Amino acid sequence: MKFIACISSSVRAACQHTSACFPLNRALVRGSPADRCTNVVFASKTVVAQQPCVTGVRAFHGARVSTAAVQQVSELPLHFLLPVPRKSEDELSVYQLGRRTTPKTAARSAPHLSPYSPYTKPPSNPAALVNIQSLFEEEVIQELCTRLAHFPINDRAEGLATLLRACVEFGVEAHNPPVCRLINECLELLPNRDIGVTQLCHLGEAAYALEGRQSALVTEVLDSINASVEEDVSPSEAVRVYSLLALCYETANKRQTHMLATLHRHTQRMVHRLKPSQLTDVLQSLLKLQQRLAISLVLRLSHRASRVFKAFSDDEVIKVLSALMILGQYDEGLLAAMEKHLPGRLGACDPELISTVMEYCLKMRCRSEPIFEAVAENFVCHAERHTTLQIAKQIVAMGRLNYLPQCSSQMFKMLENILSSRFSQFQPHSLIEVLHACMHLERFPLNYMSKVFSPYFLQRLQAHGEPLDKDSLRQLKQLCLSTSLECYYRVPRLPFLHVKRFSSVDQAFETPMEHLFYKQVKGPLEKLLGGRLYTTRILTYIGYTVDVEICLDEKGFVLPLSQWDHTYRRMALSLDGQNRFCINTQHLLGKEATKKRHLRRIGYEMVQIPYFEFEKLRSQEEQVQYLHNKIFSIILKFKH
Repeated sequence: MKFIACISSSVRAACQHTSACFPLNRALVRGSPADRCTNVVFASKTVVAQQPCVTGVRAFHGARVSTAAVQQVSELPLHFLLPVPRKSEDELSVYQLGRRTTPKTAARSAPHLSPYSPYTKPPSNPAALVNIQSLFEEEVIQELCTRLAHFPINDRAEGLATLLRACVEFGVEAHNPPVCRLINECLELLPNRDIGVTQLCHLGEAAYALEGRQSALVTEVLDSINASVEEDVSPSEAVRVYSLLALCYETANKRQTHMLATLHRHTQRMVHRLKPSQLTDVLQSLLKLQQRLAISLVLRLSHRASRVFKAFSDDEVIKVLSALMILGQYDEGLLAAMEKHLPGRLGACDPELISTVMEYCLKMRCRSEPIFEAVAENFVCHAERHTTLQIAKQIVAMGRLNYLPQCSSQMFKMLENILSSRFSQFQPHSLIEVLHACMHLERFPLNYMSKVFSPYFLQRLQAHGEPLDKDSLRQLKQLCLSTSLECYYRVPRLPFLHVKRFSSVDQAFETPMEHLFYKQVKGPLEKLLGGRLYTTRILTYIGYTVDVEICLDEKGFVLPLSQWDHTYRRMALSLDGQNRFCINTQHLLGKEATKKRHLRRIGYEMVQIPYFEFEKLRSQEEQVQYLHNKIFSIILKFKH
């Protein structure tokens, strides 16, 4: 492996020097053939080469080199070092976009050279030095391949992969003869089943970077890996295979699909052996592979993450939570681990970690008191360090999950200071979401209503002159409703703010009634009322949908549908299923709490029937009595 390390270090040094000197196109650049390997001094095991003097650039072609150069290369030992001393600006020309730009102190025009004619050294350069790019001449590659043939199989594969990666870094095209020679060497090597999975993955990644997903070498590498995966893989090998598949996986390829399923099974079996960094890499690969149906594996990885959560770095926590959010899996153990370890590290952690944690809680509807309290206290102390987007994510999560922290007065005072000093820094949509979240917590942003509904801000909200998107329109409408119904603050009438209904596909403003829950309530309700004396899914004039509406006369009697013109009072039964609550709690989501407040303000008598109370009732008699207590207690209240 020492040989591989020498090649890798030499290639990295060459790449770094070349990047500093001039940008390389997708073709390899080199100097004049006359400059190649002329001043090399061979010493036992090491060749020390001087920095080449770059005299010109041209596209690489498979031109033959002189017999003397080939003889020198053939005598080249395996272990060679290429020190790269710096050159002064007077000795260097910079090439950009095919145009040569010379330094001020050496202003001279470059000679026009055909890409097919040999280079000639300008007379101003006195010495002919070795060009590092001669490493990629066809004869040099041939000699290196010959030498590699005597190495162990894994070292040989690693060496070929390193050379392919070097070709990518230097921008050598796949159709050039040296690269074709390397690819053929790899194809000849792959039938040997003794190559390690790690080396195969290195070859596959290099081939993918060079030729893309349709590369024949990539296909052969995946076939070889498939044979190894069928037997068994270690955790580190599984991580490498996932990373390679994330690059070149094709859903229509049955062999790759079978290999991925087999890899899932192996990974599930050894999840307990994964290190934090390996677990993070696997989740990131599953995300790239869009493996949302690998539920069992993701849940096990999430459970493993709860065990090693303390060992995660900030960046790893961000990646793990981001992947779980998109993959859509929630684990109570992970939440418990976050509640245990996060509060103590929030003060010194990356602010992006805090916003990601809050975003995860919002996505999973996790209303965690320890986490939210710690985030609120950190916000009070360190809000100045956070970006406007990070601030928005924290406030929005608390508002939509209907959580008011104990330090809410200090938190909202800090938020008001930030909005006053950094109002123009907030993106319009982020600012609307922050104010909308405050409304859920009954903290009404009256000081900013005039700014939000000003023509200038509304123009910023409309990107590229397009009309407002429906979500922003509904958010502005709800802000108007809250300030007018709950604060008696009149917002200027704007025609475009007309919203017919708040119900939407994404259920961002109200959650529809669960049909199964309604069927459970329907029978006992009709028995209590003596028939179907109610209607369902009534759209109100302010845009909300009422689950079940019952109309009463002046004496509090239930009116049949035919006499609803004589309605004196309206009663709204809210059949609150699981989706209207934060997960594993009895706290309504912010949007549902806001909806109920608004319905009360326009005259509805609200009767809440939560699922966790109704499901405890076993017999229909118990259910009828429960509904009787709920409904008639409200009737008796306003009758007296």
